[in-house]
Amino acid sequence: MAGSIGANIRWLREQRGWSQARLAREVCRAAGVQGDPIGRQEISRYETGKRTPREWLPFIAAALGVSADVFAAVQKPTEPPLPALADYLPAGDPLAPLSARDGRQVGMGAVADLQQRVHGLRLADDVIAGGDLMRPALRELRSAVKLFRESSHSEEVGRELLRQIGELAQIAGWIASDAGQYSEAEHIYRLGISAARQTDDHTLTGNLAGSLAYQLSNIGREVEGVQLARAALDEAGTDSPAKARALYLDRVAWAHTKAGEAQSAMRALGEAGEALSQDSDRQESPAYLYWVDAGELQVMESRAYTELRRPLCAVPLLRDVLSRYDATHTRELALYLSWLAVALADANEPEEAAATAERVIILSAGIASERTAERVRVVLARLEPFRDVPEVRALLDSAA
Repeated sequence: MAGSIGANIRWLREQRGWSQARLAREVCRAAGVQGDPIGRQEISRYETGKRTPREWLPFIAAALGVSADVFAAVQKPTEPPLPALADYLPAGDPLAPLSARDGRQVGMGAVADLQQRVHGLRLADDVIAGGDLMRPALRELRSAVKLFRESSHSEEVGRELLRQIGELAQIAGWIASDAGQYSEAEHIYRLGISAARQTDDHTLTGNLAGSLAYQLSNIGREVEGVQLARAALDEAGTDSPAKARALYLDRVAWAHTKAGEAQSAMRALGEAGEALSQDSDRQESPAYLYWVDAGELQVMESRAYTELRRPLCAVPLLRDVLSRYDATHTRELALYLSWLAVALADANEPEEAAATAERVIILSAGIASERTAERVRVVLARLEPFRDVPEVRALLDSAA
């Protein structure tokens, strides 16, 4: 019953567009109490089922304007299902131009505007989960393809529009993957690869193929992941910017890690570090590689060590990464903590692993990301052998 009550509190709160802090204030007002006996964290515990409201339930009901009996029923979400890529793109070849003579003339100004929107979506993904971004991402992709197909433009403008469609497909595919829409993400990535190849932009093609390889490696298609990650690296070529080559080698390393090929993974990680060391201010990298730096390579290295069950290498690296990480990036923070929790469990530190796992669960609550949800499941499964430890048992029972 506690889980049902918590889920219904969250559902009713979200229907009103309230934050957890807002609901906490309304509950205190309904109860006529001063101060903050009920705060955001307490509401979070109720919603995740870690605690049962009991005497506070009538005041929560009053704040939400419902009867307390409502909390016992299973609420059906009114949110429509996520759209599919086909809902947004024309039939047939989505990049086949229509009659250019009949379309309005567009120039580099349209390209610059699209480029700005693509970068804005990329920055939004830093702090907003895929489930909340997928609709706007697909709308942007539809608009970009429509602009290319239905406008009249020069060959140069057309090529730049295709390049922006490729960049948009990369971030839209990443967002769809984070939302757990893997089939749609694959379609989006392949659309982007088609657009990028038409521009002969090998670096962008490699980025799209590498992103798809990363997804394949994470959903049980490890052999395909290795093959495509290698192909993405080859596509980019040895003349690609240092940051690009480092990123694509990082994805090769992850693909080999998920395939259980430790030596190949470590070799690729070393090569990624060497590639990044060749980066300089004089070598221009595409704007979409703004986030690739030594810290990101360290993250991948620590994750690889965790997956390969080498906790003595993973734990110090993860702690170093987390000590410097921007706490506003909640999803990534939860993900990195999840690997630390697993590494601590592998290092036979169940109490500390349980404390870290609790942070993961709290941070993940309310995030519309399948990646974080899956990591929570992985962490809890890894802690199960330590159920006899009181801290672990309390966490597992609470999560159940």
